[in-house]
Amino acid sequence: MNQVELPIRRLRPDAVVPERAYAGDAGLDLSSCARVELAPGERALVPTGLAVAIPEGYAGFVQPRSGLAVKHGISIVNTPGLIDSGYRGELQVALLNTDAREPFTVEPGMRIAQLVIVPLPAVELVEVDELPDGERGGRGFGSSSR
Repeated sequence: MNQVELPIRRLRPDAVVPERAYAGDAGLDLSSCARVELAPGERALVPTGLAVAIPEGYAGFVQPRSGLAVKHGISIVNTPGLIDSGYRGELQVALLNTDAREPFTVEPGMRIAQLVIVPLPAVELVEVDELPDGERGGRGFGSSSR
């Protein structure tokens, strides 16, 4: 397995540097750098106080934390959030409280999302008159339901 160096910068002194909960985990836990109250159905952009320099040829995907989703209905509006290699601004997470009745409070230092770094192949678009056949064909969303 190749190791990739991910330069990271704290933009605020109280920012929590991400880490994996377990050695083999795919995601690095991102933590909030602010207290944010989410009413039922409300969304908010939650700062992490961090900036990263994702290497060229890679992308960062910000994913929800399953524990927050199951226990409190907290998800990410634009999941997965995409961080391109050229972005150097603060990592922020667009959280959504999907619970219809209960508010949720994000506290500073709370783990709110996961950052997954993935390699990207170089893609060359080739315009064609017809696409090769595929097993699925043109069947769309829900076509594999039985």
